[in-house]
Amino acid sequence: MNIEEIREYCLSIPDVTEGFPFGEETLVFKVNGKIFVLANLDGDLSLNLKCDPSFALELRERYASVIPGYHMNKKHWNTVQIDGTIPDREILSWIDHSYKLVK
Repeated sequence: MNIEEIREYCLSIPDVTEGFPFGEETLVFKVNGKIFVLANLDGDLSLNLKCDPSFALELRERYASVIPGYHMNKKHWNTVQIDGTIPDREILSWIDHSYKLVK
């Protein structure tokens, strides 16, 4: 999965906008003006996704490439390293989960 696939998917979701409010290294997707995905474009691709706290812990235990949210509330956000170790369908379902929590 690459940033273009992620971008296309996020923009296919109703009411989603994109922008670079933190500089050109972080692509941000919002719904109703609230962030639900931050994509780090500097270096290795990673996503910050909002997550239910108990589910966030479960994902961190299950996948080495899921860690507490970088520069985020670590109870409610995970950073997901897009390194090929997590099936694309899982990542897309987590994007949906984040969207639903924020919307």
